[in-house]
Amino acid sequence: MGTRTIKEKTTISRKEEKKEIEELKQRIKKVKEEVRVERPVVRLIDTDIDGTLPIRRAVWKIKGVSFSYGNAVCKVFEEVTGIDREFPLGNLNDEQLQILEDIIRYPQKYNIPSWLYNRRRDPLDGKDYHIVGDEVKIRMQFDIKREIDLGTYRGWRHKLGQP
Repeated sequence: MGTRTIKEKTTISRKEEKKEIEELKQRIKKVKEEVRVERPVVRLIDTDIDGTLPIRRAVWKIKGVSFSYGNAVCKVFEEVTGIDREFPLGNLNDEQLQILEDIIRYPQKYNIPSWLYNRRRDPLDGKDYHIVGDEVKIRMQFDIKREIDLGTYRGWRHKLGQP
């Protein structure tokens, strides 16, 4: 019960196993310390993002960017700049951050499929958009107000404070 068998038919005690795990943790910690991040906090689309995060995880912090849309943005960013999606966001220069922001705000220019957008068939003009940042909250408030003004069932529910 105090040992486990490995494929090579050797046994390792729990103490030795814990020691190996601690050594691995220390090696990982040293590698993380060696990677220096130029900016600890990056401002991208009105959002403060931790600069140590990889690009693929950092874009998810922006309001209006989902997992799928974020992966599409990272793929396009990788094609345009040649920078891997696992690269820390804080090590990007201003020009690269501007390109990333442009890809997120204007996906039509970079041929990101419209089924990934969060505002498809807009009620006002019928076009597909992708909105991010504070614009998401503003558009949602206008949609709720429109529903209330039209007197729809959903509008009444909002008016009464019901789910």
